[in-house]
Amino acid sequence: MEKTEFLEKNIFLNLKNLNNEIDTDSTLYFSESDFEIILERIEKLGIGIHGITPRLEGESLDVKLNEDYRKKATDPKWYKKAFSEFKKQQPNLQYSATYKVSDKLLNRQNIIGNKELS
Repeated sequence: MEKTEFLEKNIFLNLKNLNNEIDTDSTLYFSESDFEIILERIEKLGIGIHGITPRLEGESLDVKLNEDYRKKATDPKWYKKAFSEFKKQQPNLQYSATYKVSDKLLNRQNIIGNKELS
């Protein structure tokens, strides 16, 4: 299973991508409430986040990276703190992130998927 497919099936399921610029930009943006759900889901699965980019009215704002917090991408402390800081700066932003999905997790999903096909 590819990273994008994994994220769509396990993380973004039943959440709405707010990016209307599909032709020019494939980045997925989610509402504040949906992004909070995403953070909960990735923490449970041990997925990491390298960076979070919020936007307001289609314009990207500041980017926060795990290196800024001196934490591993998989450490939920950094991305929860960054998300909280963004929410305090400006309510109702839309959020995007770059995700780190381990090969081990992708391979495990492939095995599960193959068993279901048997």
